[in-house]
Amino acid sequence: MKKKLDDFAVSMERLERGTPPSEDSGFLGADLDPEQARIVLIPSPWDVTTSYRPGTARGPEAIIAASHQLDLDDGSFGKVYRAGIAFLPSPEPIERLNTSLRIRAEKVMADLGEGEADPGDLGAVNEGSATLNRHVRNCAKAILDRGAVAAVVGGDHASPLGLIHELGERNPDGFGILHFDAHHDLRMAYEGFEFSHASIFYNVMETVPAVSRLVQVGIRDFCEEERDYMKALGRRGTVFYQREIFKRKARGESWDSICKDIVGNLPDKVYVSFDIDGLDPVCCPSTGTPVPGGLSFDEAVYLFECLAESGRKVIGFDLCEVSPDPAGESEWDANVGCRVLYKLCGLTAVSRKLI
Repeated sequence: MKKKLDDFAVSMERLERGTPPSEDSGFLGADLDPEQARIVLIPSPWDVTTSYRPGTARGPEAIIAASHQLDLDDGSFGKVYRAGIAFLPSPEPIERLNTSLRIRAEKVMADLGEGEADPGDLGAVNEGSATLNRHVRNCAKAILDRGAVAAVVGGDHASPLGLIHELGERNPDGFGILHFDAHHDLRMAYEGFEFSHASIFYNVMETVPAVSRLVQVGIRDFCEEERDYMKALGRRGTVFYQREIFKRKARGESWDSICKDIVGNLPDKVYVSFDIDGLDPVCCPSTGTPVPGGLSFDEAVYLFECLAESGRKVIGFDLCEVSPDPAGESEWDANVGCRVLYKLCGLTAVSRKLI
């Protein structure tokens, strides 16, 4: 135990000094053992069901690399790194499964365009997605059992279902979800995929009764089925559509007032789910399904700050759909992604008094 504490102190001292990180060092340039960290990030190299363009499976590794040039004194939450933040190692079996199933998923999507998908391909994708869910849930269980915070870094937005299930079991008194996204993600088994990135919150609301409120922000691309489902949730669901946010600001309402309205719809315990395409695509041009409009980076951060100031407790979070530039010419998406991730860690740490 003493060696672990000494290793933690050394890791923190290197970050305090601003020692340039080695290329193979971990998140923020630290080499912190996840067993010592109080915020543990579960990488999900997964983009099997991405319906527009793949690439988000490489998000976690790109975020880690980009984080090496991130300055660590955060203007919103201070010295966030002092909470102790570390990624678990990337799961190689999940990486291999993603590679093989992405081919079969693309075949399903192509077959649907001509009629009917092969049941064998569809079944394999659904079974593989269930394997991912079990992996994430098992990781989350081990992290939560020792009192640390568990979070997921995707990968596509199907990634955090296992974590949300585990939190549901541990918080039977209920919690809310603050969901940043361009999309509702409320489709039932989109394209036949039971665990589609477009179905994550349909699955959550149908299978995690502990989720008492779903509050969505930035939504601007959706189908009638999703809008009807959200309406049917009644008091369990609230949406701040991007167009309505724009109108409120255009008519003179402050972003501060809108943020207080958003936070006011949340219970005392909150899980934050952040799809990077909730931001204006100038921040994330390579993401899987970019949509014009969206929040600015500063608007999203201000909402984080309002949530922290409200005294609510963040019980977990995810960051999904960060995709490196497919041409390999720019680290822009990962630069933005690692900063959103650091802010999410800061929000969580402050809400739980870890720093």
